[in-house]
Amino acid sequence: MLLNEKCKELLAVLFAAGEPLQQERAAQAVGIDGPTAGKLLQHVKDYLEELQLPFTLLRLGDSWQLATLEQYAPVVRQALEIRRGTPLSQAALEVLAIVAYNQPVTKSFVEQVRGVDSASVVNSLVEKGLLEEQGRLEIPGRPIAYGTSAHFLRCFSLNSLADLPPVEQFLDQEGDQLELETGPAGEDKPLQP
Repeated sequence: MLLNEKCKELLAVLFAAGEPLQQERAAQAVGIDGPTAGKLLQHVKDYLEELQLPFTLLRLGDSWQLATLEQYAPVVRQALEIRRGTPLSQAALEVLAIVAYNQPVTKSFVEQVRGVDSASVVNSLVEKGLLEEQGRLEIPGRPIAYGTSAHFLRCFSLNSLADLPPVEQFLDQEGDQLELETGPAGEDKPLQP
């Protein structure tokens, strides 16, 4: 069994995608119709199995994904030093929320809002790629301003910050809304109820 050129093109597209790709989109990329792409992708799947390669094609609804066979996951994980995602602490989630809704912000702003030292939490979130430096503020000391990253958007399944739920959703039971007060020269002050 051999692969024709369209099968090879489809395989290349799935490899490059690195995530599930809709059958219609793959078909469009190589210039064929969707049903034909489905048949060719099944042919590629059979071909990979016949050759006993460590890869497979997964059909996920109307999408396809090139994947490593499950039996090779431990060695791949070890080679890439993939660590299981550890859940974020309550403090990390609080910091992310403060930054996401008020960015760009300084560490001191986050600390004023939370009322506790948050430098280590901010640094940890920068290391995880969820926050990133967005320059320095033009105030005395020129503190670093932080904002959320593209990785943050991917992790929380957001297309943009506009997709964040409205702040009004997070009012306390009395209906008190938090307001940001800005002091002289752009100094950050904590949120006041």
